[in-house]
Amino acid sequence: MNKNYNDLALAILRIGFSGSMLTHGIPKLAKLTDSPIEFPDPLGVGPAFSLILTLIGEVVCPVLILIGFKTKWAAIPAAITMLVAAFIVHAPDDFGTKEKAILYLVAFITIFLTGAGKFSLDGMLSKK
Repeated sequence: MNKNYNDLALAILRIGFSGSMLTHGIPKLAKLTDSPIEFPDPLGVGPAFSLILTLIGEVVCPVLILIGFKTKWAAIPAAITMLVAAFIVHAPDDFGTKEKAILYLVAFITIFLTGAGKFSLDGMLSKK
């Protein structure tokens, strides 16, 4: 397959999944203004810290992945967040409920393994 198609496929994967993830993360930003912060604490680190970790995995890292900057590094916290969502937060739920988190997990692992491709900031910066 032509390398350009591979890079286009990576761009579609990055933009599609990270853009979609933002629809889950951005609404959680409003929870930062709650006093006290009420948020699930699946790892036992406190609701405020759990919210911050979730926002890193669902907002900060997806923005980096979307633009393709430090993509492999950004995919790690995003994948860990989805791992926690699928197998800890939604552990007792049926597969249909946790399926979305598993799909995001698979996508972020794939992005970590492949990198951003040439249609990204990482790709443009590596040419220099």
